[in-house]
Amino acid sequence: SAAIVIFLLLWEFAPRLGLINRTFLPPFSEIVVKGVQYAAAGKLLPQVLVSVERAAGGFGLGVLTAVPLGILLGWYRPLEAYLNPLLQLLRQTNPVSLFPAFILFFGIGYATNIAIIFWVVVWPMLLGTINGVRQADPALVKYARSVGLPDTRIFTKVVLPSAVPSIITGMRLAATYSFLMLVVSEMVGASSGLGYLIVNAQYLLSVHLLYVGVIVLALLGIASNWALVALERRLGAWRPDLSP
Repeated sequence: SAAIVIFLLLWEFAPRLGLINRTFLPPFSEIVVKGVQYAAAGKLLPQVLVSVERAAGGFGLGVLTAVPLGILLGWYRPLEAYLNPLLQLLRQTNPVSLFPAFILFFGIGYATNIAIIFWVVVWPMLLGTINGVRQADPALVKYARSVGLPDTRIFTKVVLPSAVPSIITGMRLAATYSFLMLVVSEMVGASSGLGYLIVNAQYLLSVHLLYVGVIVLALLGIASNWALVALERRLGAWRPDLSP
């Protein structure tokens, strides 16, 4: 869009015109050149793949946990009411404060990165799924029961199609959180990945490489959001259906 073009032009020319100290913010073109050189040397892709693997691992575990649990809690409201105080307590716990505990349990490395990402992504997906299940039209559910459809059919024909938009919204929010926490976890408890690349570049005063890592992370976040938007559009045609 025009706003992005204007932003990149400002980034390019503000340091060149002396409006911003280029020691702290080099021109955008110089960062692109550095990124291309780093990638051509075969150093960038391994870091990207490691970070994507960690983010995808934590996100995938979050989906496998949050969606079924959210469906269960959204469908059986007494169970949700019983567990809600505990869920709210856990949801409000700052994930950064839990980082030492995760290191204590899992050690410094891959498992801790996955665990902390899982922790931040599971809650928005869980709440999104619960809310989505509850958004199912009560009149449709009542009618489906009146015509003798079993709960499993009601669930697949009415509840799930109604819940999909809210579930995808929770997944999009969770994907954003996963990349935010990925950076934190790799800065503290990893020896590879884009977060490690960024903090190592800071220590080495390699400002260009630091911004390369930031830009690549931003692009990964945008790509994940686009993928989930595409999934939402693909599933958007799934509508409640009471046909046998």
